[in-house]
Amino acid sequence: MRRTVRIALVVGVLAAGSVVGVAAGVELPGESAAPAVEPGTGPAVEPGAGPIPAAPERVGTVEPVSAVLGYLGADRRATFHYPGAEYVKLHVGRFQLLPGDYLTVSDPAGREVHRVEQGWATSITGDTAVLTLHQTAPDPLGLRSELARLGVTVDRVARGLTPAERPDPAGPESVCGRDQSRDAACYKSSHPEIYRRTKAVARLLIDGVELCTAFRVGPQNRLLTNHHCIGNARQARQTEVWFNYQCAECDGWAVWRPTKVRAAQVLATDRVLDFTLFTVDNFPAVERFGYLELATGRVKAGEEVYIPQHPLGQPTRVALRSDRDRAGVCAVADPRADGYGPDTDLTYYCDTEGGSSGSPVLSRTTHRVIALHHFGGCPNAGVRIGLIRDRIASAL
Repeated sequence: MRRTVRIALVVGVLAAGSVVGVAAGVELPGESAAPAVEPGTGPAVEPGAGPIPAAPERVGTVEPVSAVLGYLGADRRATFHYPGAEYVKLHVGRFQLLPGDYLTVSDPAGREVHRVEQGWATSITGDTAVLTLHQTAPDPLGLRSELARLGVTVDRVARGLTPAERPDPAGPESVCGRDQSRDAACYKSSHPEIYRRTKAVARLLIDGVELCTAFRVGPQNRLLTNHHCIGNARQARQTEVWFNYQCAECDGWAVWRPTKVRAAQVLATDRVLDFTLFTVDNFPAVERFGYLELATGRVKAGEEVYIPQHPLGQPTRVALRSDRDRAGVCAVADPRADGYGPDTDLTYYCDTEGGSSGSPVLSRTTHRVIALHHFGGCPNAGVRIGLIRDRIASAL
């Protein structure tokens, strides 16, 4: 049974201290929290089932709408409400405003606000988006006769599927045995070195309807995900990158309000190694969340690992425990396995699900990335990071 996703309104403002370091992230004062995802269990997948073909997790739909905002008595505010949707993302067709006027999209309380241009606006977390035309002068330069021709139109809405709309998966998911992944916040006190590194991991919203995971690599404006998530410049332009989308408390309902930026430039991509290195358009906004480092040594069978990820688009979860590993902790099963090419991957029984594609697989010993997760099937698999590092070293 697929996990249940519950959506509700923003419930308050949380504050916490900051963490400083190479892989440091922060919980920032003034960030708001909203009810999140109810933890649950996914179906078991028997070992030897084989890899599940990689694809982004589809969690949304696009619907036609017809809304007009304008001047001379026309509405200057429109509300788009889809009960139970996780997010609402508007598409602006016609965009003609007077000089100085501008458009915003926000949640009803005005806690999340984004400027809007023509095309797809940044999504609003929750089931309601409010579009507002802000007028700076009532009749500049005596143009009232021209105002009737100006305004904006909304012709499409991408929204998250409600829990009832989400279909059960057609094939087995990548939960190996009982799902033992936990909210990142569950490790804040017991494993602070793991918790800090979860802040560098981001959720991707692709084309308004699909999900993957990505993470910052190195101190510069560089992020890694799978090629099957972002494979070209067009897909990058249509991808939102959500940082700090995490539960505020272990097994709680409130989540930190995410910091949202857009993917910008694709620097390198490869289908066989299933990776894409890319940048984001507002790097200073996410630089504070820290970064991960790539491993350089050889990986051996039995090396303990963990995977921070966004399975099914949930707030960050960490796969650390495993009831399919003898010691009860996720570990490398095979350090040299076939992926899209021979000997490109390593395997493990860490629990992952749709939407986890592009997650980092980190060593418990060094806390460096040893693989880029991309396959399900129990054992699950990630591309060996040494192969990727050789391809992107000059771009880091």
